[in-house]
Amino acid sequence: MSGTQRTPAQWVDAIYTPGPRSYGSDVDDWTRWIRFAGIVMMIAGAIGVIQGLVALLQPSFYVVNGGDRVLAVVSAGVWGWVHLVLGVLVAAAGVGVLAGRLWARVVGIALAATSAVVNLLFLAVYPMWAVVVIALDIAVIFALATDRRGARM
Repeated sequence: MSGTQRTPAQWVDAIYTPGPRSYGSDVDDWTRWIRFAGIVMMIAGAIGVIQGLVALLQPSFYVVNGGDRVLAVVSAGVWGWVHLVLGVLVAAAGVGVLAGRLWARVVGIALAATSAVVNLLFLAVYPMWAVVVIALDIAVIFALATDRRGARM
């Protein structure tokens, strides 16, 4: 529009008229949820890696009731490897979600569901932490599974 003048009404129409909405654009309100999910996944993955390393390097840290097992059937070493591998996968999927990859959203939903189940088993060891992680996993699943392109908020 070089050389032409816009009226105030045309400026308002240009600013407030919704354009094409897609993930990754600034006009899509659901992009914030996707970014939230990616960031939470990266943080949760890093914390999972830390939990796994703690369980591997100091096995008595997560032991319940003075035994040698975290749960009735899982030793601290197995528990550490589960958290370590799950943490790395969740963080990698979080990077993919932030990059806008569809495969990362699908993998992220599966990993968040797996993380929720693992932390459900972890309730006996650290109940408050497990509840917080389960709630974040549910928020991540909601953010990644909801397809609201073009929907009004």
